[in-house]
This record gives sequence, C-alpha cells and structure tokens, in this order.
Amino acid sequence: MMRLLMILRVALKALNRNKMRTALTMLGMIIGVAAVIAMVALGKGAQSSIEAQIKSAGTNIINVMSGNFMAMGVRQGSGASNTLTVEDAMAIRQMIPSAQYVAPGVNTRNQVIAGNQNWQTRIEGTDVEFPLIRSWAVKYGAFFSTQDVTSATKVVVMGSVVATNLFGEDVDPTGQIVRIKNQPFKVIGVMTSKGSGTGFDDQDDKVYVPYTTAQKKLMGIQHIQNITVSAASANEVKSTADAITELLRTRHKIMPGDSDDFMVRTLEEMAAMRTETTKTMTALLAGIAGVSLLVGGIGIMNIMLVSVTERTREIGLRMAIGARGSDVLMQFLVEAVVLSLFGGGIGIALGFAISWGVTEFLTWPTTISTDAVALAFGFSAMIGIFFGFYPATKAAKLDPIEALRFE
Repeated sequence: MMRLLMILRVALKALNRNKMRTALTMLGMIIGVAAVIAMVALGKGAQSSIEAQIKSAGTNIINVMSGNFMAMGVRQGSGASNTLTVEDAMAIRQMIPSAQYVAPGVNTRNQVIAGNQNWQTRIEGTDVEFPLIRSWAVKYGAFFSTQDVTSATKVVVMGSVVATNLFGEDVDPTGQIVRIKNQPFKVIGVMTSKGSGTGFDDQDDKVYVPYTTAQKKLMGIQHIQNITVSAASANEVKSTADAITELLRTRHKIMPGDSDDFMVRTLEEMAAMRTETTKTMTALLAGIAGVSLLVGGIGIMNIMLVSVTERTREIGLRMAIGARGSDVLMQFLVEAVVLSLFGGGIGIALGFAISWGVTEFLTWPTTISTDAVALAFGFSAMIGIFFGFYPATKAAKLDPIEALRFE
C-alpha cells in the first residue's frame, strides 16, 4: 500500500511538471466522457418523454387511420384515402364487443377568432366518447352531447392553450362566441391541461367540435379520416386491433393478399417504433462520442511515449540505484491511468453540466444514466491502462547503462 501511494505521489509530481501538456492530454478524455454522458442523457430523456406522452394520451388506445394502400407502385401514407366512413366506426362499435369506446374523427387547421384575438390551431372533429377514450376531464363547462353530434351543432370545446390565448389565463369562456372559418361557434367547455400527445403535438393547442359539424360546416366532406378506439382492457388491445383489421377488410371488400387501405396502430406499437428510433440515434451518438474517448487514449499514449524519451536519464538513474523493471512499468502505467481518471472525472462533471444546460435552456428532456456514467468512467480507466501499457513497457525495458548515457 505504501509503495502504491509513493508511486502515485511521484506520478502526480511528474504530471505537475508540465501542466499545460497534462491538461491538453486530458482534454480528449474530458470531451469523450462528457459527450458520451450528454448524448446518452438526451436519448434516455427522449425515451422517458415518449413513455410519458403515451401514458398521457389515455389507456388501451387503438388508432385506425385512412391510407396505407398502393397507387401506381407507390405506398400512400396516413390520410391518403377517403375510404373510412362513419358506418365503419358504427360497425366496430356494434360488432366488436371488446371495443369499449369508439370515436370517428376528422381534423383540419384554421384560425379561431374571439373578438380582436385570434389563434391558429388544429380543429379536431370527434365524437362524445373522445374524453372517455383519453381519460380526459373537462375544466370548465362540459363536452358536447350526442344531440350536438346528430344535429351538427356549431359548438366548440377548447384546449387550455387556445382558451388562454384567446380569453386569458384562468378565465372561464363558456357561453362566449368564437368564429371558425367565418362561422360562429359557441364555447361550451375547456379541457384540463394534458400536454404533448403521441405525435409530439400539443394536445392543449387544439379545439374540439362534433365530427359531423367539422365534416359539413368546415371541411365539406362525407368521409372520416380516423377512428379512435379504446379496448375494454390492456389484455384485449392486440385481439381488438386484429378484429378491427379483419372487420374493415371485409367491409372494404379487400381480397386476400391485397394490402389494406387503412392502418391500425396501437399506442404500444407507436411507442415501440419511436423508442427503437431513439435507441438507434442514442447508440449512434454515443458511438460518435466514443471516438473522442479513443482519440483521447491515443493522445495519452503519444504523450507518455514523449515522456519516456524525455525521462530516459531519470529511468536509467532509478534502475541504477535498484529500481526494478516492474517498478518503472508501474510508474508510467499509474501516470497514464491518473491522466485518464482525472480526465474522466472532469468529463463526468462536464457531462452533467451539459445535460442540465440542455434541459434548462433548450427545454429538451434529459435523463442521466448511472450506467452511462459508470461505463464512460470505466472505459476511460481501461483506455489509460491499454494505451499506457506500451510506453510503460518500453520504459521498463530500457538498458540502465544506455539510459544513463542518453542526452
């Protein structure tokens, strides 16, 4: 133990002799470790954000969207067809017992005008079961009724962001009249704040109207663009999605082997797709950051080789008075590891600072991973040993007589 402490003290003295060179050598490790921690923190933060968005959207949700068919050899995406109908939604409600709630929907964007205030937002046409599917409470007033849907009444329920921008914070606007596409709509409710949705859009920055009203008064269409379904339980989500696919293929007269003209997606599938993408990006960014660690290690080996050359006489003198080759090897190996660990420690602090800064100033979610910290620090120690071993071995193999003659 005493011997190791002595070696460590000598190593620190040797590194302290050339402060600038030591600092520049550590820079590669500092940047590498900080980059690994910050990149992984960004990736983990994105994954946590996706999970939170899925939870906030509601439970057991299945989204049915128009599109996903081939036209002239090109696959058409979501919303590319008008094959979904209200009758499809009614059939799902009547023929699939595990479909607890069903809401046909359409959407568009337009200005909502209240007095001298206006706000560009998304207009969601939906059904009365929408708040039940989303497990979403009303803050002021009430959601629209079945009668409103049947009669295509011009009523609107606002998200909290829209209500705040048009009427002010914590103001109950129920009973007020707003204009959408130059038509008067009566505000009958405001939803509680929900936050970002599954598509990374702000659920609060929307207004909700009966889908029949949106079809006839705002969009001039007869088809619907999506159907949102809530399965009765989490265990029935997959079977319900499969049953919806089978039912719609039958209703749309799609032959076996032909592609669907609609898409059925569960939130779990959407979350898995986004999480997988995030994981890939995190791995890519961490790999790029890992290159900095490798470059830092090469820098350490380079400086240690220079140090061996500079201190050849010192090595010869130490060996002449009784130091063994293993002592010299240990000496240079400890110096390399000290460089790595010091650089790794500063890099960890810098990684935490970068993660905090990104969250604080850019409002991007970050989650510091203890695994990433341990991996980066452990990797920096291994780099110190790996890249320090060759210069240390070279120093240990020096002939003491030749070393003493070295100028």
